[in-house]
Amino acid sequence: MQLKNIIIIAVILIFSNSVFAQKKIDNKPTSIIWYSFEEAMAKNSQFPKKKIFVDVYTDWCGWCKKMDASTFSDPEIISYMNENYYAVKLNAERKDSIVIEGKLFVNLNPTANRSTHQIAEMLLNNRMSYPSYAFLDEMGRSITVVPGFIEAASFEPILHYFGDNQYLKVAWETYQKQFVGKIGK
Repeated sequence: MQLKNIIIIAVILIFSNSVFAQKKIDNKPTSIIWYSFEEAMAKNSQFPKKKIFVDVYTDWCGWCKKMDASTFSDPEIISYMNENYYAVKLNAERKDSIVIEGKLFVNLNPTANRSTHQIAEMLLNNRMSYPSYAFLDEMGRSITVVPGFIEAASFEPILHYFGDNQYLKVAWETYQKQFVGKIGK
C-alpha cells in the first residue's frame, strides 16, 4: 500500500514540475509552446483560431541557436507567440515522413548530410536559408516567409503584423513605422 502511494506522489511531483517549468509564479509562460508540424496542423483543424508560425531550423545553424537563446526567450515574444500562434519547430533536415491531409512529405536522401525535407522546401518556396520563419494563416495557407536572425525588438512588429491581420490592411513599411512595441521600453 505504501509503495503505491509513493509511486502516485512521485508521478504527481513529476507532472507538477513539468507544468511549473512552463510558468513563472506570475503565471506568465517562460517559454514558447512548440509543437511538431503535425501537432500544429491537427490543433489548427480542431481550433482554427490561430495562425501557424514555423521556425525552420537545422541542428548545425548557429543563428538558429542564437534565435532560440535571445529572441525566442524574450518574455514579450513568448507571451504573444503563445497567445496568437501555434508555434512549430521544424528541423529542415528531419529524416522521417510527414503526412498532411493525405499527402506524404519525405526527405528524399535521409542518409546524406544537409539533405532537406520536402515540407521545409515547400514552406520556404525552395529558398533554403536558416533560420527562416513561415507564417501560415488559420487555414494553413502560406502568408509569407521571413528569413534570418532577428532581434526581439525587430521581431515583435513582424509577429503583430501577421498575428493581428494587419498584413491584410496596410503595407509593411507603413505598419513598421507606426508600430509601438513593448520590448526595450
